[in-house]
Amino acid sequence: MGEFKVHRVRFFNYVPSGIRCVAYNNQSNRLAVSRTDGTVEVYNLSANYFQEKFFPGHESRATEALCWAEGQRLFSAGLNGEIMEYDLQALNIKYAVDAFGGPIWSMAASPSGSQLLVGCEDGSVKLFQITPDKIQFERNFDRQKSRILSLSWHPSGTHIAAGSIDYISVFDVKSGSAVHKMIVDRQYMGVSKRKCIVWGVAFLSDGTVISVDSAGKVQFWDSATGTLVNSHLIANADVQSIAVAEQEDSFVVGTAEGTVFHFQLVPVTSNSSEKQWVRTKPFQHHTHDVRTVAHSPTALISGGTDTHLVIRPLMEKVEVKNYDAALRKITFPHRRLISCSKKRQLLLFQFAHHLELWRLGSTVATGKNGDTLPLSKNADHLLHLKTKGPENIICSCISPCGSWIAYSTVSRFFLYRLNYEHDNISLKRVSKMPPFLRSALQILFSEDSTKLFVASNQGALHIVQLSGGSFKHLHAFQPQSGTVEAMCLLAVSSDGNWLAASGTSAGVHVYNVKQLKLHCTVPAYNFPVTAMAIAPNTNNLVIAHSDQQVFEYSIPDKQYTDWSRTVQKQGFHHLWLQRDTPITHISFHPKRPMHILLHDAYMFCIIDKSLPLPNDRTLLYNPFPPTNESDVVRRRTAHAFKISKIYKPLLFMDLLDERTLVAVERPLDDIIAQLPPPIKKKKFGT
Repeated sequence: MGEFKVHRVRFFNYVPSGIRCVAYNNQSNRLAVSRTDGTVEVYNLSANYFQEKFFPGHESRATEALCWAEGQRLFSAGLNGEIMEYDLQALNIKYAVDAFGGPIWSMAASPSGSQLLVGCEDGSVKLFQITPDKIQFERNFDRQKSRILSLSWHPSGTHIAAGSIDYISVFDVKSGSAVHKMIVDRQYMGVSKRKCIVWGVAFLSDGTVISVDSAGKVQFWDSATGTLVNSHLIANADVQSIAVAEQEDSFVVGTAEGTVFHFQLVPVTSNSSEKQWVRTKPFQHHTHDVRTVAHSPTALISGGTDTHLVIRPLMEKVEVKNYDAALRKITFPHRRLISCSKKRQLLLFQFAHHLELWRLGSTVATGKNGDTLPLSKNADHLLHLKTKGPENIICSCISPCGSWIAYSTVSRFFLYRLNYEHDNISLKRVSKMPPFLRSALQILFSEDSTKLFVASNQGALHIVQLSGGSFKHLHAFQPQSGTVEAMCLLAVSSDGNWLAASGTSAGVHVYNVKQLKLHCTVPAYNFPVTAMAIAPNTNNLVIAHSDQQVFEYSIPDKQYTDWSRTVQKQGFHHLWLQRDTPITHISFHPKRPMHILLHDAYMFCIIDKSLPLPNDRTLLYNPFPPTNESDVVRRRTAHAFKISKIYKPLLFMDLLDERTLVAVERPLDDIIAQLPPPIKKKKFGT
């Protein structure tokens, strides 16, 4: 692998926002996730749970409900009283419609997907018709006395159930009037509470309404008679969410104690046709409130205050019988939040509403392999750049020379020029940036810092010339006619001649920057691109996909390299393909052209193309340190993959020079320490 001096950085004080709601789309096998800061993410569960799209948050958008309708259309609603639809191609908000009922607490799409129902603060339930390009208000249902916190359609689309404070209402959709009003018991552990909040309802095809409430109960109601059929006390705190399987043979609930309970419909006796709901499995994968749950055909999905998205497979419905290999816990975004200036040894950290610029520390000490060296100069926090306005930062970048910083929000693009004088730093904003640069999804500087490449959400790629303290717009590569596909990833060659861009549909286009034209398109692949980079000298494009495949494509020859063809013929090691976090960064060693450096959240790897590939019988990763010099040599020449798992969770890793690496870690314990305290549980003997 070679010996490197590693800057081990742990001062990126990043805390992901908590998860507020999730919505599963059975047709496309995608999961939409909204967070407390208004950010909405879309995960492709078929593509190894990759986060393929995201919509930046906004301070005034507290999303309370999220749902799919009409196949692939995604809607959200929140406390600002607006219903929004997202454009999944251009990655922006199509429109926002005010429901005129105050804050919206709940939303549900009809079984046919053609109607949308919202529950409001003023007790109104409003029905909207989904038209091809917008939504249109249809009518109000009978207004209730308190806010509507949960909604569910009957699978036939004739009735709906609405959960409120202290009661559940059943409405007839045709007339809009309430058919039944079912009062929820306020009793909690033998003590009467002031009020009982119905956090979630689910309407089954046999007419049963399942409710979950703040008294810790899961209750079953007969909607035809409006009577309580059964009740389960499952928690000492609120049960906050419920989701039912499409076959209605199981459902999942999440509690404020961090526990997820699985209920299944099982026969009363072995030969009986009569069935009953039984609580079968509790899962404790969260430390804090489980605010939302979803039920896919093969997994239980949950998220909450502790920021983790947990996908817990139903082992009887998946082929993988290894529980650890199948469980997914997604904490960090599958995109880069850190950029590096190698020349000045600077790191730029991106947060929701500000940027931080740090200079790395240095040491004059030496030591042997594995030693921790004392710093002779500590890391310096040089700059704290706060954004104006309520919008989250989408992306940011610092130039390799350290003299430029660029970042983008939905409505504006910002470019700053930095000047360094001894230990002082001055900042000057470049004014009058063109409006077409806003909503940039990716920003990248050329190796010599003279050009800026900007990928807009309308599919255009802009090239900006930088000189002195000014800029000049050189060219825009427009998307192919009839398509508006947002470009999410960019890579530029070290000589500045080639620019590669990847869109949301997994296609990669390569542009000639000198001649300002499209050079070629890499053959399409079924899985989205997670990272890519262009090697110096050879101009080979290395592409990593979400299924953990790595390809090498020769840009000058417009074809895959011999090494890439050999890899595809032999195949990767099975343990490599089982990794559950995507590769987020690829780089190259300046003096070793056969080496490819890449990392995901839990490993750093150097692929040596001159060595043979490991087969499934070979040990891919040896966790034990080498015992002697011959062991070191044997491991170094054994096979192409040199893997280190010392640094984790790893948000960024790159070469600063031939002998120096920088690794940015974010330990999970540090994140949990900054979250609000969980519900205190009394333990035996305390």
